[in-house]
Amino acid sequence: MDLLVNERKAAECLGLAVQTLRNYRSLGRGPKYVKLGRAVRYRMEDLESFIEAHLVIPRRSRSYESEDIEELLAD
Repeated sequence: MDLLVNERKAAECLGLAVQTLRNYRSLGRGPKYVKLGRAVRYRMEDLESFIEAHLVIPRRSRSYESEDIEELLAD
């Protein structure tokens, strides 16, 4: 069974404020969660999936040939 964490711990894991996590939940933007009565819990696996889904991989910077660099410096 997956480990369940409360919203305070979930917010800490994501580097967010608890209120931000609550806002995300109300807007349907945040990670999946479990509702147990009035208690809200998050599975660690869902927090990890949320992080992976929002991973940004920067484009590789263009590598310049030495002629290109000389041309740029000449301008």
